[in-house]
Amino acid sequence: MGTIETIINGNIATLLFFHPSSNSFPSTLLQQLTNEINALSKNDSVSIIVLKSAGTGAFCAGASFDELLSVSNYEEGSRFFSGFANVINAMRKCPKLIIGRIHGKAVGGGVGLASACDYSFATIKSEVKLSEIAIGIGPFVIEPAVSRKIGKMAMSEMTLNPTAWKSSKWAFEKGLFSEVFETIEDLDIRLEEYTKELSSYNPDALLEMKKVLWEGTSHWESLLYERAAISGRLVLSDFTKNALEKFKK
Repeated sequence: MGTIETIINGNIATLLFFHPSSNSFPSTLLQQLTNEINALSKNDSVSIIVLKSAGTGAFCAGASFDELLSVSNYEEGSRFFSGFANVINAMRKCPKLIIGRIHGKAVGGGVGLASACDYSFATIKSEVKLSEIAIGIGPFVIEPAVSRKIGKMAMSEMTLNPTAWKSSKWAFEKGLFSEVFETIEDLDIRLEEYTKELSSYNPDALLEMKKVLWEGTSHWESLLYERAAISGRLVLSDFTKNALEKFKK
């Protein structure tokens, strides 16, 4: 369930993801997204990627609770959380600049996706939350990406207030969002204008800039999977199973 669609217009590729459950991610969809990013990384005709989700509701609700509830052993849990590690590493290593269109709320892994974008547009409705601690796990896999964007202190402020939404203004001030707009319409007008301009620049210069932006992150190749193993272990706890059941109700 859910879809990933790639639309290429000139040298700009748009990656559109959709899932009926608030654009959340089961592992199959995470794998598809990773595959699409890797394919676009090798596409010489593309210089800019726009990452967006479908609809006008949530941008992304993070991990699929249904799938988390079905995890029955450590290997399954570790493998599931590695899905987010794969996506973030694919975004990190992608030689193209990735522009995020964060039109609505983002939770957990959705905040991780927003953080892994090189530049991001949001609306005043784009509130963010890291709810993982409340369900007995933690935002371990996405933490490096979030901390890189907003710093360790702001990251801890979000993590240790797992039921509190942070406003788009807060996210903008902390550096998670590059620009914030009143409406989705205003966002899309500016996004089109911005990507058109950015895609007209020297692709070699953009590639070198991408490398500079992600300097010092090569250790994520192992770190994110070590983090996935922590989440994979914690998701098996009775605390987490009970908390997920409550969230679903």
